[in-house]
Amino acid sequence: MERLSRLLLGFALTVVIWSAAADASAQGRGTISEIVVEGAQRIEPGTIRSYLLIKEGEAADPVRINRSLKSLFATGLFADVTMRQDGTRLIVNVVENPIINRVAFEGNKKVEDSTLEGEVTLRPRVIFTRAKVQTDLQRILAVYRSTGRFGATVEPKVIRLPQNRIDLVFEINEGEPTKVARISFIGNEFFDDDDLRENVQTKESIWYRFLSSDDTYDPDRLTLDRELLRRFYLRNGFADFRVQSAVAELTRDRKNFFITFSVQEGKRYRFGKVDVVTTIRNLDVESLRKVVDIDSGDWYDASAVDKTIDSITEAVGEKGFAFVEVRPRLDRDRDKRTIDVVFEVNEGPRVFVERINIVGNARTQDDVIRREFRLVEGDAFNAAKLRRSRTRIQNLDFFETVEMEPVPGSAPDKAVINVTVTEKSTGSISIGAGFSTDQGVLGDFGLRERNLLGTGRDLSLRFILAARRSEIDLKFTEPFFLNRDIAAGFDVFRITEDLQDYGSFDKKRTGFRLRAGYHITELLTQNWAYELRQESILDVDSSASLVVQDAAGTNFFSSIEHGITYDKRDNRLTPTKGYFAKLATNLSGLGGDIYSVKNIASGAYHWTPSEGFLLTVGGRAGFVYALQDDVVLSERFFVGGRDLRGFSVGGVGPRDITTDDSLGGEWMYSGTLELGFPLGLPAELGVAGRVFTDIGSAGEIATTRTGIEDTGSLRASVGFGVTWKSPFGPLGLDLGIPVVKESFDETEIVRVNFGTRF
Repeated sequence: MERLSRLLLGFALTVVIWSAAADASAQGRGTISEIVVEGAQRIEPGTIRSYLLIKEGEAADPVRINRSLKSLFATGLFADVTMRQDGTRLIVNVVENPIINRVAFEGNKKVEDSTLEGEVTLRPRVIFTRAKVQTDLQRILAVYRSTGRFGATVEPKVIRLPQNRIDLVFEINEGEPTKVARISFIGNEFFDDDDLRENVQTKESIWYRFLSSDDTYDPDRLTLDRELLRRFYLRNGFADFRVQSAVAELTRDRKNFFITFSVQEGKRYRFGKVDVVTTIRNLDVESLRKVVDIDSGDWYDASAVDKTIDSITEAVGEKGFAFVEVRPRLDRDRDKRTIDVVFEVNEGPRVFVERINIVGNARTQDDVIRREFRLVEGDAFNAAKLRRSRTRIQNLDFFETVEMEPVPGSAPDKAVINVTVTEKSTGSISIGAGFSTDQGVLGDFGLRERNLLGTGRDLSLRFILAARRSEIDLKFTEPFFLNRDIAAGFDVFRITEDLQDYGSFDKKRTGFRLRAGYHITELLTQNWAYELRQESILDVDSSASLVVQDAAGTNFFSSIEHGITYDKRDNRLTPTKGYFAKLATNLSGLGGDIYSVKNIASGAYHWTPSEGFLLTVGGRAGFVYALQDDVVLSERFFVGGRDLRGFSVGGVGPRDITTDDSLGGEWMYSGTLELGFPLGLPAELGVAGRVFTDIGSAGEIATTRTGIEDTGSLRASVGFGVTWKSPFGPLGLDLGIPVVKESFDETEIVRVNFGTRF
């Protein structure tokens, strides 16, 4: 007990002594009577004092002084800060960070200064800090990594200037693009590595990809590749497919990447039962089942399900039901490996379009975009019409991207459609060079603006100079004439053709053409045109056919043309499925000195029997009838060349026995059956093969002239060809072999077309 008392007494004495020492220390520090700021150049001392957490007249607390020091550093205004007590005065000494006078980039050739300036945060008249420099350095490296240059290095250099200013220079060594040396897949059993490499955008580096950047590593592209793999497997029945990982490994020399995708294919499914049900009264379900392009037993295809949803939505909308919602109900049987799909068509929320907002069109006028909409403000919201509107705007080819997003409006039954477009250049200067069997060596120069002053108008001027053809052509098109959905315009032209090889004459045409076209339905269009031209048959050889010699001279044509076209192709330039049919009628004799009627019907059907294969069946037939005298030479049909491979232009049809001149036919027909197929080469090479058979003929209605060979019999050829979408333009080579021909026909085994525009 006594021992415990002594311990407590000792502890109490210690506390008293410590307290007295602390009080003596506090009295020794005293009170801050003055805060003195030293080293300030641009910043006012009062501003510096305002950042302090201790004020004049307060006790000199070391904790608050330390916090004040940290507060000054946190402003980013100072490179160094020190504090010390001088009696009752607190001395604050600062070293200010310099001001940036200029930010420059050196060594960058592949990335423009403007691109880098948009990434860095440091600017002239901004305070320099090392932390910001490091941040900007990483931003610059990120720009180069996005372009595939992971070996790039950046070194910041500071150049001191008077008045505490600096020039900041980023010295850049861009290095070589970091290529993808190998792409590997783990876990794939049904498809081999080559199949999967064809379906990702990233490619392995090889010599022929020198004009492509797909063989450089891009992390964003790798994310896209994961999605492309997923879509590919879902199109081919693998509903359980997953990409487990995508790993990119950089080699030690930082020159190449090895990319490895780890996938889990899962089971492959077929479509089971496919049906359409609805809860909407008076809606004919049987008519909806007809638009379902999915058959039970086919391999499951997620994209086919999406297309069917669009087709059903559009079909229901055409029946007058505006507020519908189509949802697929999928029932997966893992044992049978089938997926039943039931498309449920139910009433959707009654939503109306309140407003359409368009942003991003700095140049293109709003009404150019709005007139392509299948929806207007106040209409019932329709997802199918919205998708069609987006397609129509994209088909203008004025924009890089078109995004549409419906968002809630001011009330539950209203929606606002936000449209975001990214404009692209619509003006072009084209300089071309090439060779074709028909025209020989050719040169091409053109000027074109497809969106004149942002109005959507199309103006072009084109010059062609070839060994056997020269042309100058001025075209103008107003796509919305008189504020209606009518594309109207005019052409002014002068064309000279050397036809000595097969007709012993030259032909010259000079004139103008007025035209207008409009949609009757979404797929059916009607066109009208009026043409006035002067046409001359010149340089007729003295040994030419009497028919050709009689045609020599000049005629005036005044004609009106009517055309109607039904087009259901998925793409008008490079179709992969669908068909089109066209009928054109030309009546000459509304003035001028030529009276005739000319009809031409044409059409084609395209089908993709398997991925990479394209089957095309097409044909063309024409008939011209003279309303006065005979059909003039320039109105006749010269069959051969492109429409009947294996025979030269004008190689088929009536021919002068003595002079061997082609005289053209008053009627003609031609047809083709062609199968395009891959050649087993990488898809990005753009090389494809084809086999074909062509048929055709031309003749006169009634041959009364002597010395003319005209059988009107069927001609046919078979052959194969290759098309290469080269970096310098399309190159086509066809070898056609006539298998049914007449002794007087002119044949042409090889046809070459090569050309490019810059």
